[in-house]
Amino acid sequence: MDLQLAGRRAVVTGGSRGIGFAVGRALAAEGAAVALIARNAHGVEEQAARLSAETGARVVGIAADTGDDASVAAMAEAAISSLGGVDILVNNAAAIMTSASGDDRLEEQINVKVRGYLRCVRALTPGMIERRWGRVINIAGLAARQTGSVTGSIRNVAIAAMTKNLADELGPQGINVTVVHPGATRTESMLQAVEEHAAASGRSPAEVERQFADSVSIGRLVEPEEVASVVAFLASPLSVALNGDAVSAGGGAKGAIHY
Repeated sequence: MDLQLAGRRAVVTGGSRGIGFAVGRALAAEGAAVALIARNAHGVEEQAARLSAETGARVVGIAADTGDDASVAAMAEAAISSLGGVDILVNNAAAIMTSASGDDRLEEQINVKVRGYLRCVRALTPGMIERRWGRVINIAGLAARQTGSVTGSIRNVAIAAMTKNLADELGPQGINVTVVHPGATRTESMLQAVEEHAAASGRSPAEVERQFADSVSIGRLVEPEEVASVVAFLASPLSVALNGDAVSAGGGAKGAIHY
């Protein structure tokens, strides 16, 4: 299927690793020009060069902190200048949560992930409005649908609510806004968490991963590339029927029914 992304221009925050990098790769492979955004300048530029060589697409790396107004404004200006405009925004940047992260880090999570997403939307959607076409995909997480982490649930529920508000506001202007909820995904940070759990419990990493996978209906953890495939579709013109909606990309949580 041709996703009709050739010639489109995308910004992916949190784009130097994990799901963000996989999304950048998927969009570049479909012919989009991509700006990867991350806080580490050297790291994101290196990853951009890697994707450009791999896909033949125009891929640039831009250092920015989505928790800072001025940094986001400068990033938007650089991305628009480098790509000639931005049609697609994938909000993925977040402060890393570990098993040691407490609820006292809620404000950090809200500032970087929730306010950060909104900063990027405000900086990059004016051009989409002018052209009467755009896509915004907000990466949240299945903690929005389950207990276990007050901070994780609050930040992801907030993103879902923000998504629906933006969809109603921007939809009539040709911009679709959706939220993707990954579950446990085999990213670098997830595998590190598995190692930590294994060391703390005296079990092997394989046993710990199997425990996580037991709650997934496909029987294994989802790979970053598989989440990226969902995001690439949502970024395409073919996804016009989806606006304001939440898409679960966790391999299927057993038991729960969402409608």
